[in-house]
Amino acid sequence: MPRRERREQLLESALGVFVAQGYHAAAMDDIAERAGVSKPVLYQHFPGKLDLYLALLDSSADAVIENCRVALEATQDNRLRVEAAMGVFYSYVADDAGAFRLVFESDLTSEPAVRAQVDRVTTECADMIAAVIHDDTDLPHAESRLLAVSLVGMAQVSARFWLAEDSDIDRGTAAALVSGLAWRGIRGYPRHDTE
Repeated sequence: MPRRERREQLLESALGVFVAQGYHAAAMDDIAERAGVSKPVLYQHFPGKLDLYLALLDSSADAVIENCRVALEATQDNRLRVEAAMGVFYSYVADDAGAFRLVFESDLTSEPAVRAQVDRVTTECADMIAAVIHDDTDLPHAESRLLAVSLVGMAQVSARFWLAEDSDIDRGTAAALVSGLAWRGIRGYPRHDTE
């Protein structure tokens, strides 16, 4: 198997083990067995468990950030932007692979490299949203950023709560309810006259 394909196979297998067991309980033996490879093959691609975890975390963080960017750039209508950005987080937590657990529920956040990746999701998504808020309202950067972090936090926490509750509310309805709440709040800030 080509190196790149093998690496992807190992990452996919590791994701299943880390999601099911958490970082501390997961063993490289379990990951190798799930991938159908020997431990030496696994170690050829990843020198240790933390390296493997960080590779997965980096990929997961990139996916959320990129999806948030795409949602914000898809329209100039801010109500639709709020809906799309909220939908990103609900889709992410609803994904069967469970990668969101690495980002939002990691049992290794005391490790600085892990904490940096987890914080990167909030920071980079909030920075994109803050730029839209600032451009639209002319609020100072610090105020725009605080509002953006609040919106990202609302998305993350509500999506995880919705999933954990095993609610009879479908994903689209749940995301629409929360984006409606967010939009009612954020639209109250007056638009900046750009002319």
